[in-house]
Amino acid sequence: MKIGYFGGTFDPPHLGHQVMASEALYQLQLDSLMWILTPNPPHKDNQSLSLEKDRLEMLQLMIESFPQFSLSRIDLDRDPPHYAADTVELLKKQDPSTELVYLIGEDSLRDLSGWYEPERFLENIDQLCVARRPGISIDLDAITQSLPGLKDKVVYLSKTMFQISSSLIRSRIHQNAPYRHFVIPEVYQYIEDHHLYRE
Repeated sequence: MKIGYFGGTFDPPHLGHQVMASEALYQLQLDSLMWILTPNPPHKDNQSLSLEKDRLEMLQLMIESFPQFSLSRIDLDRDPPHYAADTVELLKKQDPSTELVYLIGEDSLRDLSGWYEPERFLENIDQLCVARRPGISIDLDAITQSLPGLKDKVVYLSKTMFQISSSLIRSRIHQNAPYRHFVIPEVYQYIEDHHLYRE
């Protein structure tokens, strides 16, 4: 089995996330893809996040119509801090025979050497699936110098460059600017019904 894992705060989940996950399934021929909602990631301690229950509900709304998508509760059901190194180590221990593919954006790859115990993170994944991001330029050889073996695990997705981000959506809602074209209708309605991302 070859399983993809896509972690994040998903605040809110949007079409860019959906496209990245769908293309990973197709391009890497994954058997399934698990979405990992991270309640309070340590690197976002200074960011005010929406309630966990709201993010979880929006994520479930987005993935429910995709039979190969499912929710992993691995971070939801354990105590913080929720470091990716710990998450993938637990996943690998649960099923050592599964090929573990972890999805990130190119901006996260650029910052990977600054993650908590990035060497242990890499040890426990089989592939690092990277979606290119507009305006991001990285030197993979330079990053590999501090993280030997990284280059052998990186695989880039094609045709996934979207200028959509959760922070952009939150900002547009706050400014009362249109945003419904960035999210699926069910997530749009949830945001409107619960008055999220407003004062």
